[in-house]
Amino acid sequence: MTTEYTFDVFTSLDGFGAATGGGWRGYWGKQGPEFLAHRLDQYSQDQRMVFGGNTFRSFQGMLANADEDFEVRDPWVTRMIETPATVVSDTLETPLDWHDATLVRGDGVDVVRRLKERSEVPLRSHGSLALNRSLLAAGLVDRLQITLFPVVTGRSGAAPIFAGAEDFDLELIETSTYDGRIQEFVYKPTLHG
Repeated sequence: MTTEYTFDVFTSLDGFGAATGGGWRGYWGKQGPEFLAHRLDQYSQDQRMVFGGNTFRSFQGMLANADEDFEVRDPWVTRMIETPATVVSDTLETPLDWHDATLVRGDGVDVVRRLKERSEVPLRSHGSLALNRSLLAAGLVDRLQITLFPVVTGRSGAAPIFAGAEDFDLELIETSTYDGRIQEFVYKPTLHG
């Protein structure tokens, strides 16, 4: 029996995980109280985070440069930081400046396969696009949680979420709307063909 792995990602309508320039802030400025409470609830559950090296570095950089009022300090993010984590990277060095984070070297697919076999709690990854595209292709992602923000970032979009990914069929498991504008879709992905 293996534990469940969720790839959790934020996106614009046109499939970007971030934006550069254009005056966009975190959440593309569309967050609201329902959404933030939902995120805190999700991250308050027992689980283990899984990060790739690039995303881990990005989170560390954002946290180091953020004052207490910035979105990166929202309660759910604080909870995510306090959650035990596995960081898959061949370039990072220990000690990691992160609460209860374990650095594991090697192929992300092998690392997560072992985690799924041994973990007593569900696994969740927020971001870590390259890692999660590999895990999707290997059939290790049980739930694909996409939070869709109501924006198009055609000129300023960055980090295309599924660029270079394999083709997948998606079975819709659940859907929710928060603050009347943010949609969350949870799918079971299956490699197409």
